[in-house]
Amino acid sequence: MPQTVNVDQSGPHGARREGDHVERDQVESNAGPGEFELRAGDYTAVVTAHAGALRKLTYRGRDLVVPFAQGGPIPDYRGIIAAPWPNRLADGEYTYDGATHHVPLNEPERGCALHGFAFTREWSLVRVDERSVTLAISLNGPGSGDEPGYPFDVRLEASYALDGGASPEAGGLTWEVRASNAGADAAPYGVCPHPYLIAGESPLDEWILELPADTYLEVTPDRLLPVGERPLAGHAFDFRAARPLGATQIDHAFTDIAFDDDGAARVLVRDPVHRTGVGMAWDRTCPWIQVHTADKLPPAPNRLGLAVEPMTCPPDAFTSGTDVIRLEPGASHKATWRIFATDL
Repeated sequence: MPQTVNVDQSGPHGARREGDHVERDQVESNAGPGEFELRAGDYTAVVTAHAGALRKLTYRGRDLVVPFAQGGPIPDYRGIIAAPWPNRLADGEYTYDGATHHVPLNEPERGCALHGFAFTREWSLVRVDERSVTLAISLNGPGSGDEPGYPFDVRLEASYALDGGASPEAGGLTWEVRASNAGADAAPYGVCPHPYLIAGESPLDEWILELPADTYLEVTPDRLLPVGERPLAGHAFDFRAARPLGATQIDHAFTDIAFDDDGAARVLVRDPVHRTGVGMAWDRTCPWIQVHTADKLPPAPNRLGLAVEPMTCPPDAFTSGTDVIRLEPGASHKATWRIFATDL
């Protein structure tokens, strides 16, 4: 039976302030048991078989994502792969092809099932070398056990590959998830990564965000469930022109994303004081992106990083059906993202 990974939802999450760096400084940069350390040029990464997660990513020793400690719980879903659905599923209930399914609630305070269940699993090694690693799980295949409420035989492969690049922005970490339906029935599917980006040493409030989206998804204040799509023009969430985050609190999905002629979009986050930054790029397989300023109430460290999550579908998509991928028997789906350093 696969191991269960304890994901700590109450730990630190989001821009660092004085004193908040202690936890991050204690995070080991080398790989421990069940982990894989990758190196290419000025980039290093640590990937763990627990949850198939990105535990650490650095450029010239500078953290690009909020890491988590070896061997322990994963705070706030840092670096996980959210599948077979991203974000929330209201009441843990959905109907697909005429059948109603119920999945366990792991966000009971909001009555939701959050981020699927791929993060609860121990992933198996497929291949590894100095610059890349591929891990896999079978959600309901032979020997994998059954996932309550998701009776579909879907195999996931996650590949992490580092590229030193001719420049920081040309290299970085390419993160790919391929889903294949090995079962006899069509399966509903969605996916996103869950990193918390770090622009630099300054507090998050001082970071400059550039987010190429024209529309945001309004959500209920209590459960963060969709209300409707709203234009960004004139709204506090409008970061189409790069500007400081300030005190803005965000935990919302965005869409109507501006892709370039090559079909790519990117979010940039910069620290103007230390002249450092980080970016994330993705393609049209993800027409949605969740952004979260990782706000926490005292005494938890507040705003340690910016969650940037390109998604194939929006929150509660298994309920609404919006952009849910229908994975037919024998079919596969691939989503790819890249995280890279920027220097100002």
